[in-house]
Amino acid sequence: MIVTIIILSVLVVVLGYTTFNLLKKNEKAEDAIISYQEYINGLGSTIEFINKRIDEIDSRGTFQSDDEVGFFFERLKMLNNMLRPYNIKL
Repeated sequence: MIVTIIILSVLVVVLGYTTFNLLKKNEKAEDAIISYQEYINGLGSTIEFINKRIDEIDSRGTFQSDDEVGFFFERLKMLNNMLRPYNIKL
């Protein structure tokens, strides 16, 4: 009877420790996920601002007509279009 109580007591202590340890790890993972979500939301709003600004700047098509600036501007628009699908609000 005493052996059973000792074994169960040890088992309760071990399971309590592992549960507490897993809880701490889970909270750290949740904090990391929240910080990643904030980063992605900030990146999304930056992309949205860039989209609006590019549309304002090139409303007359001035940059596309110039050879040197047009090349850079087209590459910038291409990069912006590649990032546009990732503009996800969480």
